[in-house]
Amino acid sequence: MYITCLDMEGVLVPEIWIAFSQASGIPELRRTTRDEPDYDKLMRWRLGILKEHGLGLKEIQQTIASIDPLPGAKEFLDELRSFTQVVILSDTFEQFAMPLMKKLGWPTLLCNTLEVAPSGEITGFHMRCQQSKLTTVKALQSIGYDTIAVGDSYNDLAMIQASKGGFLFKSTEKIKADYPELPVFEEFDDLLAAIRNTMMK
Repeated sequence: MYITCLDMEGVLVPEIWIAFSQASGIPELRRTTRDEPDYDKLMRWRLGILKEHGLGLKEIQQTIASIDPLPGAKEFLDELRSFTQVVILSDTFEQFAMPLMKKLGWPTLLCNTLEVAPSGEITGFHMRCQQSKLTTVKALQSIGYDTIAVGDSYNDLAMIQASKGGFLFKSTEKIKADYPELPVFEEFDDLLAAIRNTMMK
């Protein structure tokens, strides 16, 4: 029995913080988990920049409303769900992800939540567990599933390495060079074929 675990940003949808960086004109917010392995450090740094510029949840949600899934992502996800269980494991937040889940046909998403003041200021964040992606993959394995994991960033590596099939998708040149043992794909059709092949072994 297989369950496929997909990262969200960079795999199915564009990076939210990069889109918001462009919309807000704040280049520092382009920094993502492709650049910074320590997610807690990255988020606290982001919240500091938002506070400095007087920006909150409303402004980020306005940008998210304009984001569409990557070309072919919805079709890929529909086809994948036709032959295996799928869960999206993301370090994003419920307040960010729901409009994107609607555009993807409401797949199962496990993510985190933001702490938001009545003014709309994002004051903090709550991670559902430590090392959430790896922890979730191990939990799924403990109840009888073989996992296949797909991601593009540093925070995906542990779940990829812990799974029976693990793949990088549209990752950075640095991550690909640092982890040459991990298969890399750039197109959804090739990734779909690799997942099918893993399940046939």
